[in-house]
Amino acid sequence: MSTAPDTEAGSASGTDATSGPKGDGEKQQKLPLLALLALATAVFVTSLTETLPAGLLPAMSNDLHVSESATGQTVTIYAIGTALTAIPLTAATAGWRRRRLLLTAMGGFALANTVTAVSSHYGLTMVARFVAGVAAGLAWALLAGYARRMAPVHLQGRAIAIAMAGIPLALSLGVPAGTFLGKVTDWRVAFLAMTALTVVLLLWIVATVPDYPGQERGEQPKMLHALRIPGVTPVLFVTLVFVLAHTILYAYIASFLDDLGMSDNTDLVLLVFGAASLASIWVVGAQIHHRLRGLTVAGALLVAVAAALLAVLADHTALVYISAVLWGLGWGGVPTLLQTAAGDAGGDHADAAQAMLVTLWNVAMAAGGIIGGILLDLIGSDSFPWTVLLLLLPVLAVIVSARAHGFPAERPAV
Repeated sequence: MSTAPDTEAGSASGTDATSGPKGDGEKQQKLPLLALLALATAVFVTSLTETLPAGLLPAMSNDLHVSESATGQTVTIYAIGTALTAIPLTAATAGWRRRRLLLTAMGGFALANTVTAVSSHYGLTMVARFVAGVAAGLAWALLAGYARRMAPVHLQGRAIAIAMAGIPLALSLGVPAGTFLGKVTDWRVAFLAMTALTVVLLLWIVATVPDYPGQERGEQPKMLHALRIPGVTPVLFVTLVFVLAHTILYAYIASFLDDLGMSDNTDLVLLVFGAASLASIWVVGAQIHHRLRGLTVAGALLVAVAAALLAVLADHTALVYISAVLWGLGWGGVPTLLQTAAGDAGGDHADAAQAMLVTLWNVAMAAGGIIGGILLDLIGSDSFPWTVLLLLLPVLAVIVSARAHGFPAERPAV
């Protein structure tokens, strides 16, 4: 899944965010649920477009006449598109009206998924996936702040939570459903279904989502200043390596299960993983204010235990499902934990820290697709869980050592 800095935060408390008197009148204001659900659907589309190839890898590989490792690079090129363009495109479009920008980003997804569905050429498919990644970078820099501007101040947190619900829904329902649809029909149908959903979403946005002006040009995030702040570098290191470890296995999970003789169970394994991720997100949301450090350690340990089980006991089908549960429980809350840790550590330079986090997140996803493909070709899919274990050792070491800054026992007061 991609994350991004909340570049709209600076305008969240402006006159666009609320209207009317505060006090009792403010308490009576309600959230614009239809508009927020449209944003949640946009988040769902971005998250599912990114990860959908993971469950369709063998079928896509056959039709495109390339190896599974080469097909895995469709995830890599998406991440590269996001990493390379998120910050510069966000700056270039800062003055655009917000609804126009959102419609442009989602139109990019409709185009990219349509081309992916009809393409029979690997090169064209890769171009389409890069375009999808560019659209994702633009969308992710917009959506959280957009949701905040729709809500009165006392409901802004709830508004963002509703909009971001698209992430766990894509993980727990979208990918397994897409995998199942691709299995019973054709993998191209899954991508065409994404296009159809996006067309409906474009109409939904026009009908229900309010428009806001763009941002005035301000100072560029001071990246070097943020890197000098104690705690920022440990959080960024954990982000880079943890996401790399996860992606190496997740991007090639269909190939891994195929080699275990479980190719018919890919959608079910992904469903179990997604459901556990959904539970993890709920736990993290409830406990993060007081237990960020403990939850981050627990997440890394759970993923490590899952990898260990897959490394030594993957021949037992039941243990594969248990591993999927542990993996989902460990991973589901990681995006929230790391984004919160980066914001806390960055302080006055939180925007810069978040901008670096989204870039490194997508660099890690791109690298995971490349490294996973190399491992698949040279060693085989059974190397994936061992690689995850190896990468998680320094992750755990940094989390544990960053006790004073980065992953403190107590979060700073906000």
